[in-house]
Amino acid sequence: MIIEDVMDRWNAAVDAHDPQSVAANFTEDAIFQGLHPYGVGRQSVADYYDSQPLGMKAEYKILETRRLADDLVLGYLTVDFSFVDRPTITVNLSVIVRGDLIAHYQVSRLG
Repeated sequence: MIIEDVMDRWNAAVDAHDPQSVAANFTEDAIFQGLHPYGVGRQSVADYYDSQPLGMKAEYKILETRRLADDLVLGYLTVDFSFVDRPTITVNLSVIVRGDLIAHYQVSRLG
């Protein structure tokens, strides 16, 4: 499953605190919305993950997927971000994968 393949690569890079490797999973023009103001492109993704604390880990679960076109897949997930010095944050994540790269990433916190 393409979403799982992409998210496994993303997850490994997040857990390794390797911002450039995280960014390599995104298209050059990706729209990225983490918990901070949005950005566009791989550099904004790398900057975002570079600002995250060392020891942060991610654990995701795919809830839904939809094939939007031959080369576009929508994924809806939950992600638990754990930290060494504060409580885990659970978010909802929507991604659109084009080919084998993330073209759109949007996090939301509910509750």
